[in-house]
Amino acid sequence: MPPIAGPARSAALLTAALILLTACGGGKETATAESADADGYPVTLKNCGRTVTVEAAPERAVPVDQGSAEILLSLGLADRLAATATWTDPVLKGLEKANEGVPRISDNRPSSEKVLDQEPDFVSASFESTLAKGGVAPREQFEELGVPTYVSPADCTAKDNSKDGDGVRTGALTMDRVYAEVRDLAQVFGVPERGEALVARLRARVRKATSGIDASGASLLYWFANSEAPYLAGCCGAPGIITRELGAKNAFDDTHEEWPQISWETVADRNPDVLVIGDLTRKSQTAESAAKKIAFLESDPVTKNMDAVRHKRYVLLSGQAMNPTIRTVEGVERVAAGLRTFGLAG
Repeated sequence: MPPIAGPARSAALLTAALILLTACGGGKETATAESADADGYPVTLKNCGRTVTVEAAPERAVPVDQGSAEILLSLGLADRLAATATWTDPVLKGLEKANEGVPRISDNRPSSEKVLDQEPDFVSASFESTLAKGGVAPREQFEELGVPTYVSPADCTAKDNSKDGDGVRTGALTMDRVYAEVRDLAQVFGVPERGEALVARLRARVRKATSGIDASGASLLYWFANSEAPYLAGCCGAPGIITRELGAKNAFDDTHEEWPQISWETVADRNPDVLVIGDLTRKSQTAESAAKKIAFLESDPVTKNMDAVRHKRYVLLSGQAMNPTIRTVEGVERVAAGLRTFGLAG
């Protein structure tokens, strides 16, 4: 049905938010723009197995994951954002002023009621689980109210999110999926030229960071969070992008799980050359900050004798750089710099 208009919209949205709907399955094709009128609208996208139609440029968008919010802020769309939610890190450097003017309704996943209170005309997310049962709300719930939704193609292309956990990659992720998200969102908001300019800047940064580097002799381990049962990167998500760009090896490239929980005994046995450590500001797991992670590594009897720990070969990354976002480029830059500093890159 068409979007609800006028003063009754908020009440109607809140009432409908209480309706339990089932999250959809479907194919996992990358989003692509289809036909549009002379003014560029409507914009129709194929997105994570759904067809999404946006009738006009959004004016009250709510990105409910930090990665999505930072793309929109980077596209100069702060004035089109009604609110944001779900943050693991401080905002990307250079976006502080733009971000200050946008309300944050929750540091963690908000309720559907909080999102609908903003009277959104577009809702975007970085992960399928955010817009599913158990997350903010299933996509159907918003679409029944005439609110288009969008999920990053990086989380649904060659990836199975049907089971518990963070999903399983069936193929290696590339930055092209992140660039596709940038272009899609720029198209939705009617600023495609900004999208192309942002993609060009990101590509140039990757080329500069990787120029002349050869880290083929180095093994990397990526630790996101939790000290008791650590979440470590499998082969093929955002850490896989970083590793492949540098020609290095992921210590756990034999698992396709996005963030499997692996014992420290197994980690010590593989003895990676460099530990890439998530430096998070959220407080939902143990050892979120880099300082707490390093304190654990240097005191635990299983980990303290690992080569990377003894030689303090640590690279600190934001959580967003370890997820498939525009900040994965930051991950490429920082890991490349670390490998050069440690003498592990040609």
